[in-house]
Amino acid sequence: MKVVILAGGLGTRISEYTKTIPKPMIKVCGKPLIHRIMNHYINFGHTEFIIALGYKGNLIKKYFSRVKFKKNVKINLIDTGLKTMTGGRLKRLKKHLNETFMMTYGDGLSNINISKLIKFHENKKKIFTLTAVRPPARFGVIKIKNSMVKVFREKNSLDHGWINGGFFVIEPEFIKYIKNDQTFLEREPFNKATKKKQLVAFKHSGFWQCMDTIRDKEILEEKIKSKEHLE
Repeated sequence: MKVVILAGGLGTRISEYTKTIPKPMIKVCGKPLIHRIMNHYINFGHTEFIIALGYKGNLIKKYFSRVKFKKNVKINLIDTGLKTMTGGRLKRLKKHLNETFMMTYGDGLSNINISKLIKFHENKKKIFTLTAVRPPARFGVIKIKNSMVKVFREKNSLDHGWINGGFFVIEPEFIKYIKNDQTFLEREPFNKATKKKQLVAFKHSGFWQCMDTIRDKEILEEKIKSKEHLE
């Protein structure tokens, strides 16, 4: 099954790095994040990738022209525009996607079981499956009564609801929900699929971490060093 990776965004919230390189090329423990994402899919036997390029896409092309993987990997690098939104990038890839495919963003890592995700999608028989995850804890929780702190504890992920974790299985007909280059995948297309009861969620309670800020990068590196991402 083909794997689409969206790797064209500007990454403005982590501009300390993205002034010179695209966000998926930021090294996490010595290896570009996009390479780590691809390795996860490869470990489940998926070796055909389509990478949607945009901002500084030439640097991603240069990297993959010289990098080697342990398995034979096919990589199709496609320019999808500098200012194209997430949905628009997918729409530009339409002619390359004639059967069920997977997709993810180029700025998040997880230990999600890809085989179970695909099986879930096949069993539900809908056109779009997203992975729902718990957002990482950021703040402690306090309970106050008459100005007195009654409870203080570190916040954990269960204090939040589920959010879109960015690991998808998609049927090609979903692309018809995308209007043009300026369409955000997560807005109108998701809403249309929801109304038509074609959007389902695979719950993943294990490791997941996005990389939007410097602090996110530090957390991700800490978890990789501790091998928490393997649990």
